[in-house]
Amino acid sequence: MDKLIVVKYGEIALKGKNRSYFEKKLFANIKHALMGLEGYKVIREHGRMYVLCDGAIEDEVIERTRKVFGIVGLCSAEKVENDLELIKANALAQAQRIVDETGMSRFKVEVKRSNKNFDMKSPEIARIVGGNINQNVDGVQVDVHTPEFVVTVEIRDVTYIYSKEVKGFGGLPYGCAGKGMLLLSGGIDSPVAGWMLAKRGMEIEAVHFHSYPFTSDRAQEKIYDLARQLAVYTGYVRVHSINLLEIQKAINEFCPSKEMTILSRRFMMALAERVALETNCQALITGENIGQVASQTIEGLTVTNSRVDLPVLRPLIAFDKLDIIKIAEMIGTFETSILPFEDCCTVFLPDKVVTRPVLADIEKSESNLDVESLIDAAIAGKEIFTFIREK
Repeated sequence: MDKLIVVKYGEIALKGKNRSYFEKKLFANIKHALMGLEGYKVIREHGRMYVLCDGAIEDEVIERTRKVFGIVGLCSAEKVENDLELIKANALAQAQRIVDETGMSRFKVEVKRSNKNFDMKSPEIARIVGGNINQNVDGVQVDVHTPEFVVTVEIRDVTYIYSKEVKGFGGLPYGCAGKGMLLLSGGIDSPVAGWMLAKRGMEIEAVHFHSYPFTSDRAQEKIYDLARQLAVYTGYVRVHSINLLEIQKAINEFCPSKEMTILSRRFMMALAERVALETNCQALITGENIGQVASQTIEGLTVTNSRVDLPVLRPLIAFDKLDIIKIAEMIGTFETSILPFEDCCTVFLPDKVVTRPVLADIEKSESNLDVESLIDAAIAGKEIFTFIREK
């Protein structure tokens, strides 16, 4: 194994006495992300993690590992003995290579000396190593405030030197912050909402509602593709697929048509909560954004919230649509989300929708329905699909 990749993490380092718990979770998630590859080893020591790997798989290791939540950066490093001349020579070679490849000129040297047995202190090492680069690489200049590249020297039992960093997504290790049930639609928002909560360490399970045969198999496959794309970051996603058609037929027959959207939404929340409780989820997650559609006024959100007891997490509540689209593009779900297949919300869609529902009115309309029987029947027909990260 001739390549060494330094794993950098940010927020985890601030966790104090709980830091070890988060590091262990991150370590396990890295190993899980690399399953199926041969020729690598994950190492955890003294507040730092590394991946040793064969050169032939280095790019694949970095590509998989950068999607592990909790990691802010990955650096392909050189390892040398704790000898100043070796450190100077290696740092010089790396700086020269960057200048030759990119034309960048402004640099700084950053030194982290956790090995206090090394004779010199960090500022002095940085001055000497930086001075050597400045003298021997044409056209470069030291810029400690706005450098174009940084040569980092970590002095531990041995010295690691690196100058290129592949950015990760940060956040917290997946699975360290409880479990949530994502209401996964075929739109742009809900996959982003699930991704954002996963980035905060929450394990994600999903529930999807359809109206087959009024909605097509291709619409269902779109949902499964979104689940596969989320699994790239989470390892796997389990989707509970529930047919809402009989509930929608009952609402259409016995309730005012303008309340179809809000009543359907309340049933979705109730069904999601039922599945969440069965699967030990502690919260519901939606992609709702205030004012974006008719059912997402503050009155609409209040009425749907009142149907459940579990907390409802809405990470996109104040986002602009363009901001959500940027994230969807970044994580790879956007192109799937915009495929033009119908979803259950288009079935029995009325010409006029109530935008400021009153809870008492909605509950009165619900009293025309056998709510619990409808929920029980929908749950009885539930299907479960599991999507695993594709290697």
